[in-house]
Amino acid sequence: MEKKVYDKLEDTILNLNVETISTDRKKVLQPIIDFVQSKVTANKDANINFICTHNSRRSHLTQIWAQTLANYFNFKNVTTYSGGTESTAMFPMVAETLKNTGFEILELSESKNPVYAIKFNDNTNPIIGFSKKYDAKFNPASGFAAIMTCSQADGGCPFIAGAEKRIPITYDDPKMFDNTPQQAEKYQERSLQIATEMFYIFSNIKK
Repeated sequence: MEKKVYDKLEDTILNLNVETISTDRKKVLQPIIDFVQSKVTANKDANINFICTHNSRRSHLTQIWAQTLANYFNFKNVTTYSGGTESTAMFPMVAETLKNTGFEILELSESKNPVYAIKFNDNTNPIIGFSKKYDAKFNPASGFAAIMTCSQADGGCPFIAGAEKRIPITYDDPKMFDNTPQQAEKYQERSLQIATEMFYIFSNIKK
């Protein structure tokens, strides 16, 4: 039987503990469950665009973990995207953190804004990671859920054109630990928090 994810990644997923999510936080996440559930029930595609300011850290982590866990729970109609209010580059520590968790990361282009192929198993199309604006041609134009992953983008973008739903689930930025001895630890901490919450979301959607 084909493995859903690489072995090391499966170990990471099996060690996620949804009991660490508070009741208040579960209420914040519930609208995403409701959105995806409505699409699954109607047998429609569920497109989710995770939006932050620079599309460099949190929006990538949420996009990648959400796509991975949607596949892990066998929701084939879920496709995740990410974007920023401006484009910069996916921060290298994000790729490093994901690699340490069990993903395979291939750098497809070297530039100021590199393009990465992020794989969670050998036989599923990779997630393509690079920084872009949330309304870039690469992303859906309508009928998607806009998930605001940082308070700056949430406050600065009260309206996202084409979004069917707009849901804020903001995360603290690991950027504040860049170039400190705690950098790797704090990126891993944020990545696992996001993974745990995405696991909670997709484990609560009924087929």
